[in-house]
Amino acid sequence: METQWLLKRTPLAFHITSLKSNPSSPNFNSNPPLFRKMIWQWKREGRILRRDNLVDCASLVQTLARKRMPHVAHQLLLELNSQGLIPDCDTLSALLLCYADNGLFPQAEAIWEEMLNTSSFMPDIPLVSKFMDAYGKMGHFHQVQKILDQIILHRFNLLPQVYPVAISCFGKHGQLDLMENTLKEMVLKGLPIDSATGNAFIRYYSIFGSLTKMEAAYARLKRSRHLIDEDGIRAMSFAYIKERKFYKLGEFLDGVGLGRTDLGNLLWNFLLLSYAANFKMKTLQRQFLKMLDSGFLPDLTTFNIRALAFSRMSMFWDLHLSLEHMKHESIVPDLVTYGCVVDAYMDRRLGGNLDFVLNNMNADDSPLILTDPLVFEALGKGDFQLSSEAFMEFKGQKEWTYRQLIAVYLKKQFRRNQIFWNY
Repeated sequence: METQWLLKRTPLAFHITSLKSNPSSPNFNSNPPLFRKMIWQWKREGRILRRDNLVDCASLVQTLARKRMPHVAHQLLLELNSQGLIPDCDTLSALLLCYADNGLFPQAEAIWEEMLNTSSFMPDIPLVSKFMDAYGKMGHFHQVQKILDQIILHRFNLLPQVYPVAISCFGKHGQLDLMENTLKEMVLKGLPIDSATGNAFIRYYSIFGSLTKMEAAYARLKRSRHLIDEDGIRAMSFAYIKERKFYKLGEFLDGVGLGRTDLGNLLWNFLLLSYAANFKMKTLQRQFLKMLDSGFLPDLTTFNIRALAFSRMSMFWDLHLSLEHMKHESIVPDLVTYGCVVDAYMDRRLGGNLDFVLNNMNADDSPLILTDPLVFEALGKGDFQLSSEAFMEFKGQKEWTYRQLIAVYLKKQFRRNQIFWNY
């Protein structure tokens, strides 16, 4: 590889003299004698191939990249060249990403073009993905397209892998039109849409697009006979919940197929959530029994979805039955479960009766939150849970128990309800 040509194409972004005149700079580590010593050590360790004078210092370049010191990495390249040594492909790949991640795109492009013009070099997909993402983060999407075009021209056999990478890059940055155009181009070239790409479309439309376009992407996935994966289901469910379209959420989950055992209780839990969020209690109970009849065992999230609904509706009998059912199934309650009990009793000014419930629970356990976070998007967090989370974060050094948190919460509520008279 013509390293001398490469050096001419990759000028330093910083003047060496200015670095030497400012040794207090946090990036000051450009010491040519140090580089010479390192290279001498590599020769001793056999890291330099004598026949081709190739050298591997990719790990060092990656460290410099993480420390935001691309100019030091470039001076290392200069020192290698002065000794007639040539960085191997791994080192050049690391240097390319070092430049790109630090915003030195002209230097990165020079390395990239030189590598593509070398017939023996075959860029790996992780390298291409990171290179594209570096441009995507800066909003330089025309450069992402340029990389794709260059690979089409120079490395045609990589297209089945590179197209999904480009689609993902456009999608994660909200460039839905570019994502669609790239997909159409991919199909025109006779390349199939795999399951990962189809599910990626669903995720990106759920974040950046409308519900209509998200549903169109899902319909396209079904026509391709690929199954929607867990991330796709979560993405679509979140989009429906965000728009408070709980009926549509239920329709979607039923259409996916509630009998899918590869997803555990995910579909059933989100279906129950769609009814709990609208407080359709009778339907919630019917669907729960249907879930049991279908052979699915409820987990902590299942119980907490129901407990949150029972708590908000002050359905004490159902809440107690649910706690007994949890105990029978050996499901350990978390902070959400305790919050349902505390909030229900406090809302009805029955705080003095809490001990009756807590004595049947493991109130001396350390608090944990193990409920699916999507539940909170639909039902929110109760007052006790919010208060306890804030308190534990503020007093994070102490090992808390549920009983202690409840005692602190009750004390806080008691003070809040006091009336002070000024005489």
